[in-house]
Amino acid sequence: MQVAIEQVREAVSEEEWSARVELAACYRLLHHCGMTDMIYNHISARIPGTEHLLINAYGYLYNEITASNLVTIDLQGDVVMEPKSPHGYGVNQAGALIHTAVHQVRHDAMCVIHTHTRAGMAVSAIEEGLLPLTQSAMRFYNAVAYHEYEGPALNPAEKARLQQDLGEHNVMILRNHGLLAVGPSVAEAFSRIYWLEMACKAQVDALSMGRKLNMPTQQACDVTADVLHPSKRGLLGKREWPALLRMLDGIDPSYAA
Repeated sequence: MQVAIEQVREAVSEEEWSARVELAACYRLLHHCGMTDMIYNHISARIPGTEHLLINAYGYLYNEITASNLVTIDLQGDVVMEPKSPHGYGVNQAGALIHTAVHQVRHDAMCVIHTHTRAGMAVSAIEEGLLPLTQSAMRFYNAVAYHEYEGPALNPAEKARLQQDLGEHNVMILRNHGLLAVGPSVAEAFSRIYWLEMACKAQVDALSMGRKLNMPTQQACDVTADVLHPSKRGLLGKREWPALLRMLDGIDPSYAA
């Protein structure tokens, strides 16, 4: 079903509209933080109380995403509602495959973020993967999933392997590809991808200096992972999210339109 962009607000429930605004804000935040790959990559969010997902139309830059131009798809990747685009944009099929694969089995994952950042791709390409070099990295100590590269994600058979490799983890490094994070809210998924990206950037910087690395003890890694675990703090992403929205409103509030 196609709907005029200016009519989307009236065509959806209050719950869906709130989800659209939150997701559009996340797109703008990734743009602000430099975690984009032109029109590529994707962030999805489950519409509360449904088996439908919101995802970007394939052709918009992240700083062009609004609550109204997000596309609704089902868990098979088929379009349910598509705001009419003057450009005729559809949905990235590789993106739909990756995101539906996660949402099909992780009912706790209200939001899934996938990136192709330079630092994320670099770490995905080394045998050791993410190293516990910094406090940012240690929050993910022994909690990172890995998925081997199989080529562009267009083979439906890869879904089962993505699901198996992710398991109950909340972050995954897609080998030779990029990063993925999930969360029970948009705010929490954004927090995870942000800190994972910071950890990857710091690792690339440290390795590039050609000096001997100071590796923390396993005890320090265990303590840090425990202290920073969401079950202990209970505020993963929630404390900073209102401040981030205020920042976006000051830069360009059109994401909420």
